[in-house]
Amino acid sequence: MAGLLVLMTALLWHCSLAAAPVPVRFAEGSLHGFLVLSTQKEDLIASGDLLQVGRDGEVESRLVFRFKDGSVFDETVVFTQRNVFTLQRYRLVQRGPAFPEDTEITLERASGKYHVKTKAHKDGREKVLDGTLDLPLDAYNGMVLTVVKNLSGGAGETVHMVAFTPAPKLIKLELAPAGEQKILVGGSEKTATHYVLKPILGIWLKLFASLLGRMPPDNHAWIVTADVPAFVMFEGPLYMKGPVWRIELTSPRWPDRNRSRPSTQ
Repeated sequence: MAGLLVLMTALLWHCSLAAAPVPVRFAEGSLHGFLVLSTQKEDLIASGDLLQVGRDGEVESRLVFRFKDGSVFDETVVFTQRNVFTLQRYRLVQRGPAFPEDTEITLERASGKYHVKTKAHKDGREKVLDGTLDLPLDAYNGMVLTVVKNLSGGAGETVHMVAFTPAPKLIKLELAPAGEQKILVGGSEKTATHYVLKPILGIWLKLFASLLGRMPPDNHAWIVTADVPAFVMFEGPLYMKGPVWRIELTSPRWPDRNRSRPSTQ
């Protein structure tokens, strides 16, 4: 088993760093989006916010989910969009019973430094990993949906992601269109493009990942691509070997539906 782990790690790292970043077709700006997180059976498990703001030539995008059981998923990415999208800093916090362990991850392009801290729920044991990583220009942790929105019509792309297991492993991620689907927005019909987000493992890595029980699933995203692209839905796990959850947009509503809305007079 130890030999398999060593070989698997080597295979995960065996990928080219000479990759082109994704061009900016639609620049990101200030945004506050309201989201819900649910199971595939449509059971609501968390409410969330997507908060995005530009400052000093950078864009900070933060995705926060607060679970019914008190758990928190908090992901922040800072990136630039000067002709191409470039990740600059990344931070992820997962804590609470919704996750197998509490996790805090930071990653910085300028220095290449990463920091991973985990704490087991069972015994409270903490593990800390620090090191440096040479990030390719198309490393897009926390930015995949932004990148997908900027793909030209019907086109696919291959980018890099850093998978923390908890040690960082650089993998390729294929972003491939997989057809279209009709959706309803109010009383209007729109067309959403379905994208499959598939980790590229290679034949041997697939074999060893299968033997170790760590075959990563495909993720899925739906984007309205007409005129200005818009996010519709995402399906996939939020952590290693986690269940498939669904992220969707939602709209504010008054707490008491039987009460009339506040008067403007």
